[in-house]
Amino acid sequence: MESHSLVAPATLRLPVASMRSVFSPGDVERKMTKLQAAGNQRELGSLMATYERMLERGPDRFHVKPSGIPDMGALYDALPNFTDALDDVKRHVALSQDCSDGLEVTPMLLLGPPGVGKTHFARQLAALLGTGMNLVPMSSMTAGWLLSGSSSQWKGARPGKVFEALVDGQYANPVLVVDEVDKASCDAQYDPLGALYSLLEHDSAQDFVDEFAEVAIDASQVIWILTANDERSIPEPILNRMNVYAIEPPSPEAARRIARNLYQGIRAEHGWGQRFAAEPCEDVLDLLATLAPREMRRALMTGFGNARLAGRDEVEAEHLPRPANAKTRIGFVQ
Repeated sequence: MESHSLVAPATLRLPVASMRSVFSPGDVERKMTKLQAAGNQRELGSLMATYERMLERGPDRFHVKPSGIPDMGALYDALPNFTDALDDVKRHVALSQDCSDGLEVTPMLLLGPPGVGKTHFARQLAALLGTGMNLVPMSSMTAGWLLSGSSSQWKGARPGKVFEALVDGQYANPVLVVDEVDKASCDAQYDPLGALYSLLEHDSAQDFVDEFAEVAIDASQVIWILTANDERSIPEPILNRMNVYAIEPPSPEAARRIARNLYQGIRAEHGWGQRFAAEPCEDVLDLLATLAPREMRRALMTGFGNARLAGRDEVEAEHLPRPANAKTRIGFVQ
């Protein structure tokens, strides 16, 4: 099998990546021939462009996995409330070592309140595995075909997110995050979660058919992460296809570690960060530890800005935003 080198940070220890076909060009050519014979101009415009794009890009995509069990210490430290989920990923990585098998991760559902870092976990996992990440926000979904595409017979029809991730992306095994799956609005005519019944099963996902393109796509290598605040609205057959992890808010000590990591990360990724102290103040960590991880970054950015306006090289507690119930507008200090 042909292979290509991928460049990545040494700490990730990415291997030479194999190539995997995600569709059959022959299937696409037969669809094009049939479409041309039908002569439907409306379909010709949209479907033909899709088929031409598929053939132009070709069927092969990178299929990557870490070359060894990576050092995940930094992830465990940055995501202390995701220990069980990280342990699961480590087990799957270990199984795929020293063989030609691809990395296969059992779909996982992350259950927890808003802001605990579920989507951030998915981004970090994609970086660890060296593959791409695609976000499907079910809470903002306006049509049931977001995952599986809509029939080309409909006005404004287009392929679904799974098709786009595999055909338009670079990887055969991207991380797909179905965010807030419990907020998907069910419709009597179309189940927005219906596609997941086959997509979350390895065997049936090998021949996933997008309703727009109507060409079989190999989605069996997709790494699925679903997030939800409450599992009660998720059908039991879908729950049974996943490993379910309850993500609790971090403990006070863990929250301080997260805040310190965020402070250091923000400082390192901006040129202006070098103006500030390498370590945050203890009272700043105490205040940040009371916030959800999602809110910590916003608070820190406000703190850095306020400290700069005050001509200080250290973020202090007074530079952070006021609590939501305070009289002062958030983001401003007196």
